[in-house]
Amino acid sequence: MSDDKTNTEARLISKAIDGVLDQGVAAVLITVINLTEGESRGLRVGSKLLTPESGEKVGTLGAAEFDEAVSRQAHTFLSSRDEARVFTVEEFAAGLTEFQGVQLLFERIEAEPRLVIAGAGHVGASLARLASLVGYRVTLVDDRAEFIGRDLFASPSEQSIDLVVAEDWADSICTAIAGGRRVSVAIVTRGHKQDEDCLRAAVASNPSYIGMIGSKRRTNIVLDKLREEGTNEEQLKRVRAPIGLDIGAVSPEEVALAILAEIVAERRGGSGAQLSSWRRNQTST
Repeated sequence: MSDDKTNTEARLISKAIDGVLDQGVAAVLITVINLTEGESRGLRVGSKLLTPESGEKVGTLGAAEFDEAVSRQAHTFLSSRDEARVFTVEEFAAGLTEFQGVQLLFERIEAEPRLVIAGAGHVGASLARLASLVGYRVTLVDDRAEFIGRDLFASPSEQSIDLVVAEDWADSICTAIAGGRRVSVAIVTRGHKQDEDCLRAAVASNPSYIGMIGSKRRTNIVLDKLREEGTNEEQLKRVRAPIGLDIGAVSPEEVALAILAEIVAERRGGSGAQLSSWRRNQTST
């Protein structure tokens, strides 16, 4: 492949990656990292193919049949939740014997996960700070301007937190969620009315995760109210209420940790179980 063609494909892939990130969708970037027989089969080390979860492929690894097989594996890779993994061709396309031994790097391409927090009290503020530290793009919403002043979130790690004064809770939450893809919503407001408004807006916006703080009684009151209004039962079943994992949290910071732990587990497909449980089970048998 000529240098001009290589540079053109690199620019196209770079532009396509920007589009993936802007649209909030996911894609897989596949790169040839090792060949067993040089470039004799039309492949070369460094060739790249971008496969969005929906839409057309960009680039080529050097052979149309090979690109198709790799693209099918890319969709399987996306469902695995892995960030990156090296495959040899025989792991997913044993029939392509002429490409055996070729090694490919699969890399997940997607925008950083987003977290919308309704309520900037002690728990909401702690959650915003913690989530921003672990890589979430955070929007913190409250109807009390004095709770979300930039002076309260002035450290370098907090500058990326988007602070929104809600003149109307529902409108603000819907706007913050936008398309809903890869968006988690944590409702940690100060009362039933605010909870109802935020949950109603969140359910309608269909984010990836919705959780609401409160006792079982308080959360059931809110859920029952929405149920009476005709909200779809399947949508309500998706709501994590009370929000968070049971870690015995007491302080606002600990509650924030319990909430974020559940959000990460949901996003990554984790169980929330203790990682050491296998050892205790092994000992007891």
